[in-house]
Amino acid sequence: MRSFFNSIPPVTKNLLIINVLMWFATIAIGINPETGSYRLVEWMGLHLFGASKFNVAQLITYMFLHDPSSFAHVFFNMFSVYMFGRTLEQVWGGKRFLFYYITTGLGAGIIQEAAWYIEYAGYISQVVEVYGWQQASMALNGLVTIGASGAVFGILLAFGMMFPNVPLYLMFIPVPIKAKWFVLGYGLIELFLGVSATSDGIAHFAHLGGMLVGVLLILYWRKKGIGNGGYY
Repeated sequence: MRSFFNSIPPVTKNLLIINVLMWFATIAIGINPETGSYRLVEWMGLHLFGASKFNVAQLITYMFLHDPSSFAHVFFNMFSVYMFGRTLEQVWGGKRFLFYYITTGLGAGIIQEAAWYIEYAGYISQVVEVYGWQQASMALNGLVTIGASGAVFGILLAFGMMFPNVPLYLMFIPVPIKAKWFVLGYGLIELFLGVSATSDGIAHFAHLGGMLVGVLLILYWRKKGIGNGGYY
């Protein structure tokens, strides 16, 4: 077991540890009886800009929380970080990988905020008109997102761009798929689900945001001639 953990690069290892610990902490700190929501989600989850519980730090903290009622949420996100993130860290170095991870997660949160505003602009204006801004800001607290998925989709995008022809073996598909086609297909599915405004509770535009910021960052690095070198 010790040799297994020692084989994981330090940034990837610490991201895994922090996310799992935060998942347990969310459960341990528990639910706010006044609102029925988990306290850490209320404090650190990403709320809609303008909601009374929003603060700028949530653009970072939200990506370290996961659904406390589902171990699958944190497990599959961290499994992806382990499978693909460790390779990127080995190629890029720890500092550059961490910069990429945080930046794609931050970009995902900002794009999710924009998607919320576009989707709920009419509702927000109606609530403000009827109840005033103070009451409206409290009513908007119901919009909240958590999870590392934006950064994880950024990692998938980076892996697909840097190792496009590496075959990926998926449990539900009997033949290997090249990484570039896997990433492209995943992105198109997210785009379809986001545009179709599904009510599945998943922040699809945050996923797309992570991929968009990721591709822009990688193209910028390549233009500067640091495609495989250290960022700092």
